[in-house]
Amino acid sequence: MKILKLLTRQTLKKQSGFTLIELMVVMVIIGLLAALVVPKFFGHVDKALQQDAQAQIELLGQALDLFRLEHRKYPSTEEGLVALRPFLKKEVPKDPWGNAYVYRFPGEHGEYDLMSLGADKSEGGEETNKDIVSWKNFE
Repeated sequence: MKILKLLTRQTLKKQSGFTLIELMVVMVIIGLLAALVVPKFFGHVDKALQQDAQAQIELLGQALDLFRLEHRKYPSTEEGLVALRPFLKKEVPKDPWGNAYVYRFPGEHGEYDLMSLGADKSEGGEETNKDIVSWKNFE
């Protein structure tokens, strides 16, 4: 009986744990997977933020149209989007990057211009930094 217990303990000691090589191989595999998956995931996050900004711009555009129906004009640039508060369920939202939407009346591209400056917080930009605007359809 003692021999059986001794053999069992020795077998368990040999089987418990991983070698350093096995751990390194697993870590390399996880690193490679992360290098492939993470950039694709963040690409989808950026696209989702841009789509969210476009949806908010469209909803703010509807509120601007309601304001115009009631007041027979759009709010001035000085009045800004704050004038839309009675037409919104909540406060005027910030864009997905935490910035205020840019509103201009009269607009250069239509009756009014409404835009988010995007991730770079400045006019212009491409890809993840591009501006989301009311006068163009989101691509």
